[in-house]
This record gives sequence, C-alpha cells and structure tokens, in this order.
Amino acid sequence: MPSSVKALGQARPPGASMAPQAHCCSPAAVQRRLPILAWLPDYSLQWLKMDFIAGLSVGLTVIPQALAYAEVAGLPPQYGLYSAFTGCFVYFFLGTSRDVTLGPTAIMSLLVSFYTFHEPAYAVLLAFLSGCIQLAMGFLRLGFLLDFISCPIIKGFTSAATITIGFGQIKNLLGLQDIPRQFLLQVYQTFRKVGETRVGDAVLGLVCMVLLLVLKLMRDHVPPVHPEMPPGVRLSHGLVWTATTARNALVVSFAALVAYSFEVTGYQPFVLTGKTTEGLPPVRIPPFSVTTANGTVSFTEMVQDMGAGLAVVPLVGLLESIAVAKSFGLTNVLGSLVSSYPVTGSFGRTAVNAQSGVCTPAGGLVTGLDLLPLCLTFLLCFWEVQYGILAGTLVSVLILLHSVARPKMQVSEGPVLVLQPASGLHFPAVEALREAFLTRALEASPPRCAVLECTHVCSIDYTVVLGLEELVGDFHRHGVSLAFVGLQVPVLRVLLSADLKGVQYFSTLEEAEKYLRQEPGTQPYNVSEDSVPEHKIALLKA
Repeated sequence: MPSSVKALGQARPPGASMAPQAHCCSPAAVQRRLPILAWLPDYSLQWLKMDFIAGLSVGLTVIPQALAYAEVAGLPPQYGLYSAFTGCFVYFFLGTSRDVTLGPTAIMSLLVSFYTFHEPAYAVLLAFLSGCIQLAMGFLRLGFLLDFISCPIIKGFTSAATITIGFGQIKNLLGLQDIPRQFLLQVYQTFRKVGETRVGDAVLGLVCMVLLLVLKLMRDHVPPVHPEMPPGVRLSHGLVWTATTARNALVVSFAALVAYSFEVTGYQPFVLTGKTTEGLPPVRIPPFSVTTANGTVSFTEMVQDMGAGLAVVPLVGLLESIAVAKSFGLTNVLGSLVSSYPVTGSFGRTAVNAQSGVCTPAGGLVTGLDLLPLCLTFLLCFWEVQYGILAGTLVSVLILLHSVARPKMQVSEGPVLVLQPASGLHFPAVEALREAFLTRALEASPPRCAVLECTHVCSIDYTVVLGLEELVGDFHRHGVSLAFVGLQVPVLRVLLSADLKGVQYFSTLEEAEKYLRQEPGTQPYNVSEDSVPEHKIALLKA
C-alpha cells in the first residue's frame, strides 16, 4: 500500500479510534440516558431555593390552567389535573432542559377534543398509544421525519389553534350554552345567541381579565432587588413578585371565592364547573375497550375511531416542545396509567419556569415564512386539524422537491458556456441540466463547448451518471466538448466505479477554458484509474 494511502487511512483525531468501541455502560453513555446524573451530584442549596420558587410558581399556574384545558378537551375537569402532575416526575429523571415543563397545553387539548369525542376512555387510550409511538420514534431515531414539517406549517397550525381556542372561550365568558365545538358552527351560534348572555358570567370574566392584565403589567415593571435595599423593601418586593407571578392562581381563587359567596347566599349568577372528583386517580392499565349504551366498543374499533389522531397527536406533541422523544413518550405512557390525556411541553409554563429562575429540571421556535404552506395550513385547520397539517406538509414537500428537481444554476456566457449548479445534483435534476445545456450550447449556432462546474456537487447516483454519459455523447455528436471542473472525491469514486467513458475534467476553470479554446499547454484528466492524478487515487482508495 502506498505511504500516502497508509497515512490517510491511519490519520484520525486523538481518541477517535476509541469512539466506536465506547462501552454502552460508560459514565457518559449512562448520563445521556439518565440526565439527572449529570446535574444531581453538583446540586446546591442555592439551586434548591430557586427551584422551589420556580416549582411553586408553576404549580400555582398549572392548577387553573389544567381545569381550563380539560374544558377545551371536552373532558371532566379532574382529567386536566390528572394530566398535569405525571410529567413533572418523569422529566425530573429524563429531562434535558431546566426550563421545559410537561403537561396539558391548549393545542394538545384542542386535538384531544377532536379525536376522543369527549370520552375519557378514548383520551386515556390516546395518551398511551401516543406515548408508545413517541417512544418508538425515539428508539428508532425517526426524528428526521419532523424535519419535513416546516416552520410555516407550525406557524399556520398554531395561529389557527390560537384563534380557535380563543374564540371558543367567548361562549364561556358570556355564559352561553349548547354551542357546538366545530369552529365555523361555533362562530355562527355564538353570534346568534349573543342575546342570551348571562350578565354575571360576563362581568366576572371581564373583571378577571382586567386583574390579570394589571398584575402582568405590575410584574413587568417590578424594579430589580438590590442587596442594599432595607429588609422591609425586599420583603414587599418578594410579595409583589410572588403575587404577580402567581396571578393565574390568585385570579382563579378570587373568582372561586366570589362564586362560593353567592352559593352560600342561595343565589348563583354564574355557570359553574360542578363537583370535581376528589383524590388521586387509581393506577390501572389504559382502557382497551369501552362499554356504551349501544354495547362494547373493542380496541380495534377505538383505534379506527381515533384515526388520524394517532399520527397527528404524537407528531404535534413533539413539534410543540424542544426535548427528547423518550421523555414525552414515557410521560404519556405513564400518564395513561393515572387517567391522563396526551401532554407535551408547555410554552406558557416554561416561560414562567424560566422567569422564576429555575436552575435544573427539578423545577418542574424559530420563525419562518413560506406563505403558501402557512396560509393553507392556517385555513384548513379551521375545518379539520389533520387536513391542515397534512396539506401544509405536502405543499412544503412539493416545494422542497421542486428545488431538488429544478436547482438554481449560475450561467456564464461566452465562447465557452460555464454552468454551475448552485446546490447538489440529484437524479430529478438531470433533465433540467440536460435542457440547460441543449438550449444554451448545443442549439446555438454554431454549437459551442461547455463546462460543468461541480464545486457544489458532493454526491451523485446512478441516474445522474447515465444522464452525464448521455450528455457527453450529445456534445460529441455535435463536434464540441463538455468538460468538468471541481469534481469532488465522492463524485470521482462513483464515476470510476461506473467506468464512464469520455468524461474529461480539470483542476481549475481556467485550465478547462484554455483547453476548450484549443490553446496549447493544457491536457484534461480522463475518468479512468490510469489518468486520475496520484493524490486523488490515494483519496479514492483510502
């Protein structure tokens, strides 16, 4: 073996030879699978203090949120509470971000309402199956599938969900009854029944909204604490900070106190949630069948009824959060054992967690525009969520495929035509490449030589090889030449293995143009092992 080949074969960064042999039970590998081991040994009292404050703040926030999300999901209120606590314990051990919190969210609750028909058994089974799918995606490393769901799709979906959820709360604010959940019908019936508004619900709702806004403004304008402040000032600052941070819980408590006061007097001007089941849910396997008035619905029938929800819910759950699929999967699987419906990472509670100074997971997206997928997803999500996501994904994939099949090409006109693909060269682009050379070089009068500048082409396949061979033949039949410049080693390797005849390439564009203009002093390299430069032979064999 030549020395250059040996050197290339032996050269590697220090320690790289050990990487493939790293034991699966090494400390680093264990920490990757159980992240708690990475931060627990260094845990401090200061961290405990900050985590306690952050955890308490998020806990006070999640209780009223969970009750509201259960209503959005069309489930009894206790299921929102059941769904709120399991993720905290799972993420404590498997969490990789100190800020993220898992639990019910508005978007996930909306999806649950679409696919579970307001039946708790369906919701719990959906949590279990979604967790299994997410776990499978994590173990099989299928996360790349999420790359095909672009930012415009996420933006369109979340924008539509925001409007749907927000408008859906108007009926509660006005105390309207018997409003359908389908968005367009909901809009129609809300305006139709606006005359039936209950004054008590409307007044209490508006007062609560004003209180939330005032407390938020106070939270944004609380001055920072300085060590030289008197103890009394620091104490008052802490009380104001706690009250404004836990504003959701305080406002819900205020509303509950008002409603209870009227209940005691025997007059109730509000629509109440009603009695909520007390205590923790029993630990049991998810329901794989459900008994209704019309008989027993089997597991197969339940799965068929949920349909696209088994794909949409796990994917949206992963999209809505930034963490490892394994954490979400275990949270949903274990949550289903305590009657939880599907959960994911909460943006709202995560913000509270971060602002509260959380230090570790013990405390509890990039924007983009592409107008067509965004608008399509946004509009169709008002009809059915799965149709919006599917349509937006298909349009995004079509846009991606179009860029692959019709790559941008830089063209330099002159005695010798120079064409440089601005990106990779894949088999769908062969026809576009052939058409460009035919129209610009071979159909010219007279035909002229051309150069294919391959600096950005890092790999080719068999279809591309056949297309290039046919293109070289076309130039030869017209009495002109097609030369190649900037062939990278992987491309050369494919061309050599294909035994492609007649392909000539040069190290630089200047050499290629000089040869094609029939100026003496330059000779091309032919794609054969006998004529490939020695240093590239070494690279090819390495």
